[in-house]
Amino acid sequence: MPFLKRISLDWSQLTPEDKEQFPYHIPTIQSFNEYKFESNVTFFIGNNGSGKSTLLEAIGVSCGFSVVGGKDLTISKEKDDVSLASIMRLSWLPRVKDGFFFRAETFDTFAGYIDELAKDPYVGQSAYAPYGGKSLNQQSHGQAFLTFLKNRLGGKGLYLLDEPESALSPQNQLAFLRMIWELEQLGQAQFIIATHSPILMAYPNAQILQFSETTIEPIAYEDTEHFTLTRDFLNHRERYFRALFEEEDN
Repeated sequence: MPFLKRISLDWSQLTPEDKEQFPYHIPTIQSFNEYKFESNVTFFIGNNGSGKSTLLEAIGVSCGFSVVGGKDLTISKEKDDVSLASIMRLSWLPRVKDGFFFRAETFDTFAGYIDELAKDPYVGQSAYAPYGGKSLNQQSHGQAFLTFLKNRLGGKGLYLLDEPESALSPQNQLAFLRMIWELEQLGQAQFIIATHSPILMAYPNAQILQFSETTIEPIAYEDTEHFTLTRDFLNHRERYFRALFEEEDN
């Protein structure tokens, strides 16, 4: 069963003026009060700008993780607005402190931070120990993603992942699903993953939360647009090509 049982937002802390500001004014965020986790693996899905990453970041900050990536708050970026965490409440049973936040968008910043840490004479090459023993920047983007995940998915913890598929081939997405499964079988991990990948969100018995234009609601895998559109495209791609590429009659 999941360690993090529930997340909720205490809207009473905000003034009406606050609620009109980012990130509180995002329609899906405004519709959110609380959610109870019932699975070790939960996916946040929805279009760009729907609020899924914003909610995931707030969970990460509430756990003490950096929104850039990693386990603690030693790395930050000025553009990140994490104020949503100030009204967020987390309910645990039991409380776990380990885990990390993986964010594809700022992975290069995180990898650069580790390189700078390795230059410290008191740290040196040991900075790379949790990441396969060498700089993440000395590997291809996809290899670096997979190396990070292979070496940091371990131990009892909460793992928050924002679009981990962005640099992974379909084959490596399947390898990533195996990593999730191995940890879940041991009862050692809970995952909350924001994704666009129909491969990842197919994980057995996962919960899927769809961020629409105005609400956040549970949805079955086969009912997601990611599944139906991908299946229809693969089965009828010529029809899509005609609609996309043929000139309309004047």
